[in-house]
Amino acid sequence: MPLSASPRMDPPIQRGMERQLGLRRARLEAGEKPIGWKVGFGAPAAMQRLGIQTPLVGFLTDGTLLPTNSSVSIGGWVKPAVEPEIALYMGEALAGTSDRETVRAAIAALGPAIELADVDPPPSDVGAILAVNIFNRHVILGRADASRAGCVLDGMVGRVYQDGVELAKVEELQALTGDLVDVVRLVAALLAAVGLGLQSGEVIIAGSIVPPIWVDTDTEIRYSLDPIDTISVRLVA
Repeated sequence: MPLSASPRMDPPIQRGMERQLGLRRARLEAGEKPIGWKVGFGAPAAMQRLGIQTPLVGFLTDGTLLPTNSSVSIGGWVKPAVEPEIALYMGEALAGTSDRETVRAAIAALGPAIELADVDPPPSDVGAILAVNIFNRHVILGRADASRAGCVLDGMVGRVYQDGVELAKVEELQALTGDLVDVVRLVAALLAAVGLGLQSGEVIIAGSIVPPIWVDTDTEIRYSLDPIDTISVRLVA
């Protein structure tokens, strides 16, 4: 995923980001605490379908953070989705023009994450997708492994299970997300473009390593990012 010094801010993206950051301000004013950022629609097919050149970026707060093994009611959700992701933990703040080596050095740890999303409205209007924070409902974070500082992926494998049955074994962890260092560069550049910044201590969940898992009934999703940690969530219809 080649990245220019500044992300492309077409008018629909700019308007969507303005609405999204207004939602973020309202949540922070209501008492939620920022924990980081999320990346969505980064798979090549998704970007082609939406007509975008880079993934979309949203925000994370502690108001959506859940512990592993949580049960979540999806009654009333329109189109629930579960996305196993890689979380990147920032050890340093980054400027919007940081080069790859600076970005790599700022990544202090890696770990598993599960994002829960409710895809409503259907994903066709980029501005509308951004305005609702890319459908985010909840995030679950596993252990952060500092031995993976610098985005070391060697030997890591993602395994996804539904009700104990293996759905996927992923060895090419960047196949759908794009290069993870470039994902962090994208987030830093976009935040700089909207007057914010990527801060030390924040986490970025970098997009699903498998296609979204659509659920409409009671089910358990377990995600192992070997050898780091295993996390899970139960969806209750």
